[in-house]
Amino acid sequence: MSKTFDRFSGILFLAIGALFIVESIRLSQSAYGSDIGPDIFPMYLGIALVLLSIRLVYETFRYQQDQSEKEKLDYKRFAIILGAAILYAGLIETLGYVITTFVFLTVGFQTMQKGKLWLSILIAGVFSIGVYYVFVNVLQGTLPPFPFENMFF
Repeated sequence: MSKTFDRFSGILFLAIGALFIVESIRLSQSAYGSDIGPDIFPMYLGIALVLLSIRLVYETFRYQQDQSEKEKLDYKRFAIILGAAILYAGLIETLGYVITTFVFLTVGFQTMQKGKLWLSILIAGVFSIGVYYVFVNVLQGTLPPFPFENMFF
């Protein structure tokens, strides 16, 4: 990548991470019946983003870029991932966490590296079901359920 682009994006993500931390402090400390409040995940996400951004900005001062070597930007992959993320955000309440996360991860894995479809399906399935189980059953949090779950149970 470009040193200038990396430095600019590092500073931008540093600001976004700081905003996550500041705004998560304004959220309530706990939810009803849950030991983990809605402030925990955004705060940890902000901390991780700040730390990774600092690392990225630091790395831009350390590496040398060869001017004769230019990378071609891959707009097609970017458009596919962006479209999948927008659909994910729009459909998560309708289709539920497990289904939308499974489809998003499978599309993302296949976009980044074609082939090994069954491995992508296996990893996406284990991850989406595992995270749902841990968050809902172990941590007593809430995620959007399967569609029509309330009709049958």
